[in-house]
Amino acid sequence: MGDRANFVVVRESGEFELYLSRYGAVGMDLDLLAGPAETLAMVRRLRVDDWWLDDVHCQGAALIDLGRRVLMLFAWEGPSTVMRYRAATLALLREVWAGWEVRWLYDGPAELRGYLGLDPGNVRLREGGLAVGEVIEPGDEELAEPEPMVAVVTVGTDRCYLVANAGDHPVCEGPALLARLAGGPEHGVCRVSAEAGVHVDPVRRRMGWWVLGASAEAYEMPQRWPGWTVEFWQDRWEEHVRVAGGRFQPPPVDHERAVADVRVAVALRREARG
Repeated sequence: MGDRANFVVVRESGEFELYLSRYGAVGMDLDLLAGPAETLAMVRRLRVDDWWLDDVHCQGAALIDLGRRVLMLFAWEGPSTVMRYRAATLALLREVWAGWEVRWLYDGPAELRGYLGLDPGNVRLREGGLAVGEVIEPGDEELAEPEPMVAVVTVGTDRCYLVANAGDHPVCEGPALLARLAGGPEHGVCRVSAEAGVHVDPVRRRMGWWVLGASAEAYEMPQRWPGWTVEFWQDRWEEHVRVAGGRFQPPPVDHERAVADVRVAVALRREARG
């Protein structure tokens, strides 16, 4: 399958060029840290292609608007999608793209197309309904990983579950998520890093959620939770910590160390590429 990504360059005239990279999604955020000139040179070495990847198979995308000086991106994998490196990576991007507006595409390629005035529906793909991650048992080997691929779900201030962050974000299930988790293995307190999360307050019928990657139809989640107040925290996982009553306590983030680690990762990637 590769790790496919779309790149778009919008010229000052407003016309744009679409590029396809079959192996450019993983580490794309590190490549963008080369700054505007090197990134443009890298993108223009790719083949111009009219193939828009859909929101199931597009693993990363970036748009460079030369006229408005806007950089838009999202990725499924890389330091920008890791809790302890997220803020550091975005801060470094804003530093090396000084004078540019840097935006994250929470709705993936559909949001990118919307920016261009194109129909987002052309990259929507739903085959066979939702693909939900399995509920994770306490002691599962995935939890021993430095950056486990999990989404944390807290219900009120007394229940905490972990779900494999594979396929659709658990928020996509709507209130049916509560029924699926009821009676499932609880974790008491989630102390690991997560890639996504949901907090549900059944009494007040309020729900908040966040993601470090992208989730198809991210801005349409209120439709999946009719009668509920829905808050989209984007990447602000701290909001989840605040409302979860101590049930979500991820490791603290050392911002200076994270910045240094990301800089090292950029240098190693450049060295590997020669």
